[in-house]
Amino acid sequence: MAKFDKADIERRMRGAVEALKHDLSGLRTGRANTALLEPVMVTVYGASTPITQIATISAPEPRMLSVQVWDKTNIGPVEKAIRSAGLGLNPINDGNTLRLPIPDLTEERRKELAKLASQYAEKARIAIRNVRRDGMEALKADEAKKEIAEDARKRGEADLQKLTDEVIKAADEVTAQKEKEILGK
Repeated sequence: MAKFDKADIERRMRGAVEALKHDLSGLRTGRANTALLEPVMVTVYGASTPITQIATISAPEPRMLSVQVWDKTNIGPVEKAIRSAGLGLNPINDGNTLRLPIPDLTEERRKELAKLASQYAEKARIAIRNVRRDGMEALKADEAKKEIAEDARKRGEADLQKLTDEVIKAADEVTAQKEKEILGK
């Protein structure tokens, strides 16, 4: 039975672009958005946990986020995780709640966010290339098992490269749009 499944490869590559879109939605453009904190991971109970699994995040005002931590003992780790996430936010501790004022975007901060968007895009490109590598290995394994001929493997590799180029282009377009939004151009 052939290991190479083009539909699965394409689904996984497109999934990397969707993950990139999700990550980019967390980059703010000047107003409070609860998605801003979704990538934040907090170390609690000896494990790295998404902040959304230990707190409720809301946007009570256009320039303020509120993080309601469910277990009061986790306030310190949540505050530390938010500060170290590189989002430029400084939590204000109000007992069981952390308030996060969203500062105005300066030109320097816009450049930092654009750089962060580029880092997210590079992670997505790496994920896409890893999926391509898995597909190439599957084609070679199928050829080694004599399930496909050498010509079929080469055609499959060419198709796989074409798909990879398409999906990376889509990821780059999504990133360019977000960078344009961040930089206000």
